[in-house]
Amino acid sequence: MNGILYHGEPNGPSLTVLAAAFEKGVELTLERIDLVAGERHGARAPHAFEVEQSIEGEGPVLVVDGVAMADSVFVACYLDDTGDGPALRPADPYARWQAMAWCRYVIERIAPAASYLGLSAAPPAAVPAGIASQDLADRWREAVEGRFDAAKLDDSRAKIAQGVEKVEAQLADGRAWLMGDFGIADLESYSWLAGMPALHPDAFADRPRTAAWLDRVRTRPSVSRALALATVAEPSAVWAPGPEINRWG
Repeated sequence: MNGILYHGEPNGPSLTVLAAAFEKGVELTLERIDLVAGERHGARAPHAFEVEQSIEGEGPVLVVDGVAMADSVFVACYLDDTGDGPALRPADPYARWQAMAWCRYVIERIAPAASYLGLSAAPPAAVPAGIASQDLADRWREAVEGRFDAAKLDDSRAKIAQGVEKVEAQLADGRAWLMGDFGIADLESYSWLAGMPALHPDAFADRPRTAAWLDRVRTRPSVSRALALATVAEPSAVWAPGPEINRWG
């Protein structure tokens, strides 16, 4: 594969895609960009429509044979189909539906909440030039100006707690991973939740199965390799504006 992955610190969507590539044995040229500084909107990364209007906000960009792709779950699916490593999605149609439905829950509920809480703890310094999406530009501006709505913060904490409860319940039957074998559901869930114990510790209290699962994912060789690319001590504390908070609750 003739591919280039433009990625940020190994947290959130960048961690998902980096670890998926390593898990699948896909050889890519890795180009680190500073997502918090808005480098995805400058000259260093491609500006295809799929990138500019990404529902994920500030995520990685995979370019293969000149074609740019964004949104970590879908990029991970592409890597799953093209790489030689073990499958990251179940083969059974119903089990695959379950896994993808789980990922949609993470994208729509956990990811926006995690991003909002992360930004409130460490807002970016400036709004970058060149943002094509008006929604994303507005969220950058609100973050830089420190305009974090108290109701949205409370709602985000509630959604993180609900997400942790969902993980804890999924692991109740003694399984090691969320959807059968280790896969995209584990990667995407971990990538957004890994930084949340520091920001919302109550959500993780008395959740032993979730704590053990977080450790298992963190020490997975592909994830450890991705985390080793960090240029800061705590990559899970580095956030750029992510998915928009769901308007429907």
